[in-house]
Amino acid sequence: MADAVKGPASYFPSIEKKYGRPIADWQDAIRTSPLTRHMELVNWLKAEHGLGHGHANALVAHTLAEDKGK
Repeated sequence: MADAVKGPASYFPSIEKKYGRPIADWQDAIRTSPLTRHMELVNWLKAEHGLGHGHANALVAHTLAEDKGK
């Protein structure tokens, strides 16, 4: 049996369903934003794109962690 997805990525299916954009689009937006700090990016996604706090936080946390690992 496969392990369940945990952490920020567990939000991804509901983010795609609710906002109608693939996660890769959101990650591109985060990566190309002039903002770099976690909460700045979260607040920007909420204000400019209408995401809820949990969804914005999950996207930013996952994207920044992924980029840090590169």
